[in-house]
Amino acid sequence: MRILIVEDDDRIAKPLTEYLKRQQYTVDTAKDGIEGWEYAESALYDVILLDLMLPRLDGITLCKRLRAAKSNALILMLTAKDTTDDKIIGLDSGADDYLVKPFELRELAARIRALLRRTRETRPPILIHGNLQLDPATREATYDGKILSLTPREYMILECFLINPNQVLTKAAIFDKLWEFDKCSGEETVKTHLTNLRKKLRAAGSEENFIETVYGIGYRLRAK
Repeated sequence: MRILIVEDDDRIAKPLTEYLKRQQYTVDTAKDGIEGWEYAESALYDVILLDLMLPRLDGITLCKRLRAAKSNALILMLTAKDTTDDKIIGLDSGADDYLVKPFELRELAARIRALLRRTRETRPPILIHGNLQLDPATREATYDGKILSLTPREYMILECFLINPNQVLTKAAIFDKLWEFDKCSGEETVKTHLTNLRKKLRAAGSEENFIETVYGIGYRLRAK
């Protein structure tokens, strides 16, 4: 399981990283909100431990940005602010839980386990289209049993197709769904991600046109 820690205080981040690694978690650490956003864009995380007061981009804003970008990561907010209003603001921004500093590492580990159990209990159904399967709970995609190594954007595009398997999606529609905070990149970035996604599907054994181009309109999954 992969965890991202977004915390600017090394006195907290370092022992927390070492403790979680001893618990057999894969751990990445970011020192500010912008760096945390960049990490979250480049990899899929199961849990994000998010400090409230961060340089460059605060934890509340980052949490909202992650949720608007359709991140399914469990977010546990870490903060010295312990008023009811602060907790409500954190949870309303999209956090799954809230832990007040200072905290014991054992309690934090227990909170992580509780969040993971809750996720398993409300596990969404696996999405299937022919030999392609996508598990929203683990964010793992496979084709004919082979795991597809996808970037977060590629995963989100594939999920969008599987949720709408019979629908033709235009580049504009895909872009609007997935690039809320990256509008400057333009719709051509969708074409680039689709090209890479098709290559990975073909490498796993899919048909050449598993993701079909409907000329002049957009793209769709090939009918089973």
